[in-house]
Amino acid sequence: MPLQTQEPKLKDQFTSHAPVQKTVYTILFTISLGHLLNDLMQSVIPAVYPVIKDKYHFSFTQIGIITFTFQLTASILQPFVGMYTDKKPQPFSLAAAMIFTLMGIIAIAMANNFGLFLVAVALIGLGSSVFHPESSRVAHMASGGKKGLAQSVFQLGGNAGSAIGPLLAALIVIPYGQSSMIWFGLVALLAMFVLYRIGKWYQHHLYMRKTAPKSVATKFAPGLTRNKVIKALMILLLLAFSKYIYMASMTNYFTFYLIEKFQVSVQQSQYYLFGFLAALAVGTIIGGPIGDRVGRKYVIWFSILGVAPFTIMLPYLGLTGTVLTAIIIGVIISSAFSAILVYATDLVPGKIGMIAGLFFGFVFGVAGIGSAVLGWLADKTSISYVFHLVSFLPLIGIITAFLPNIETSPKVPAKTP
Repeated sequence: MPLQTQEPKLKDQFTSHAPVQKTVYTILFTISLGHLLNDLMQSVIPAVYPVIKDKYHFSFTQIGIITFTFQLTASILQPFVGMYTDKKPQPFSLAAAMIFTLMGIIAIAMANNFGLFLVAVALIGLGSSVFHPESSRVAHMASGGKKGLAQSVFQLGGNAGSAIGPLLAALIVIPYGQSSMIWFGLVALLAMFVLYRIGKWYQHHLYMRKTAPKSVATKFAPGLTRNKVIKALMILLLLAFSKYIYMASMTNYFTFYLIEKFQVSVQQSQYYLFGFLAALAVGTIIGGPIGDRVGRKYVIWFSILGVAPFTIMLPYLGLTGTVLTAIIIGVIISSAFSAILVYATDLVPGKIGMIAGLFFGFVFGVAGIGSAVLGWLADKTSISYVFHLVSFLPLIGIITAFLPNIETSPKVPAKTP
């Protein structure tokens, strides 16, 4: 049965066996909701750092190690999960991932020493490593060819969840204490329900692999050799490195920077962090559709290199200027990841799970290592010194010039009625 020109009812989207020929917006927004709930729970971890740092007298180095543990468990398994599910898709692994996250949330609420915090964040990281590769595949399946848009909608959910987490922490965890984290377990239960429904839709559409007409499979993007593809992937990973090291400084230490430099309260710092994270969500939804129209390479170039003047300027501004510039940085720098991920999957067609796992895993790992190193450096010097140092990272964006041009006539779809 062909897809209808109008979007079917929600129930039909989850039960239809029709091949996905057009963009299935219901599925895209539902998997985006799942991403929102997943990342909301993750974002509460750095949001409560000021609370547990004072309560348990943790150093910045220990805060960095907590982040490193979370990011390591969230990253190291993702490429392997992606490689496995490329061959044997696991639709209900999405809901199963939330079981680990739920256990981690409960453990954080009850933890009373450094070791238990490490166990708790490791469980949440494990849930993330299972969630991201398969959820990216769902977004790709529902894209109807609008891959940049699909990834942007998917990433929008994650960025929105990351922004809401600190806001909820400011309203719930900071006033009522660490034990109030237990209420976030309800978010995990809701995520299980949402992702179970997604799993049913995913399972119903797997038959397409067997029944769809076989197309000529290409191992790499047309016109590119193995060495050129590897070189392009390395460039993309280096660009992601610069982006996520800088973002690690903002998401994990921006509150401390504001408290130290401007003497704002912990609660005020959470609201300012929310502003930056909300800007990430705005930039994410803008970047994908623009990449579909004008070409992803241009979006990557502007997002990484174009943000450099603002990052270099930020450490020299007053409170109002710092917050406004942070919001501008968030909008610009967040527009890149959807473009980077889709560009990477175009380089290696048919390996969506592996590429998604590699890039999600890499950025989690980079952010974790970066957070630990930046925390150690902050202990040795100061938070202000760290922000001066990382402000130059976006200059790495100049290497975008060495990416091959793999997109043909990107503006043509924009002219089609």
